[in-house]
Amino acid sequence: MVLPRTIQEVIQELELILDDCQKKHRREGYFAALYLRVTREVNRKIGENYFDDGARMERLDVDFANRYLIAYDQYRQNQPCSASWRIAFEACSRWRPLVMQHLLVGMNAHIGLDLGLAAATVCPGASIKTLHNDFIKINSILSEMVDVIEGEIADIWPLLRPVDWFAGKLDEKLAAFCMNIARDEAWKVALQYAALQEKTQQEDFIRKRDLQVPVCSKKIIRPGLLLNLWIVVFQVFERGTIQQKIQILGKQK
Repeated sequence: MVLPRTIQEVIQELELILDDCQKKHRREGYFAALYLRVTREVNRKIGENYFDDGARMERLDVDFANRYLIAYDQYRQNQPCSASWRIAFEACSRWRPLVMQHLLVGMNAHIGLDLGLAAATVCPGASIKTLHNDFIKINSILSEMVDVIEGEIADIWPLLRPVDWFAGKLDEKLAAFCMNIARDEAWKVALQYAALQEKTQQEDFIRKRDLQVPVCSKKIIRPGLLLNLWIVVFQVFERGTIQQKIQILGKQK
């Protein structure tokens, strides 16, 4: 595949994936819809000089996105892909995970594995420390977009609100668990990977990291017997076709 070189090309590629998932009713479109919205928001923020270095942020965004696009293409072509992404894509073949679970497991793979590597690739060595402020900003955008989409899902399926409240706001706990751990770990990954100069060291580091990230993903998809029972209840109230849900997740602000 020809990888995007600009953030606008990333947006175009994500639009193609989203369109294909809607036509074929594939749950991979849930994360793609969220990611498209995040990328559009990052692009808008770059135009508003929100980041310390807009040009650098575009490079980071492109490298970050390409890691997802490569994994997605590998999986669709039945080729080996990272364990972090494989567990997210395989979950899309099952009916039980909630939309929010699909989003969180995708974000865990992308933030937990890809974000730190992309950051260190754009800012290798000691220069990684200059990225910290913008790194925090990009994570804030990711968190905000999850909150927005969570609210939209509840607006479309109002019965989720009382069920969610009665169950102790399961989705919010999962979101906080995933985002806080993934964000902090991603920065540690960036610092560690940036310090590596030898290709063999880098490859070994990625392999080890790719074994760690799925641990959190498994907890999101299978959080235990009691919570799994509540997830079944949630699923009953999560109405709408796969296509309708993708359309809700993908609508622009």
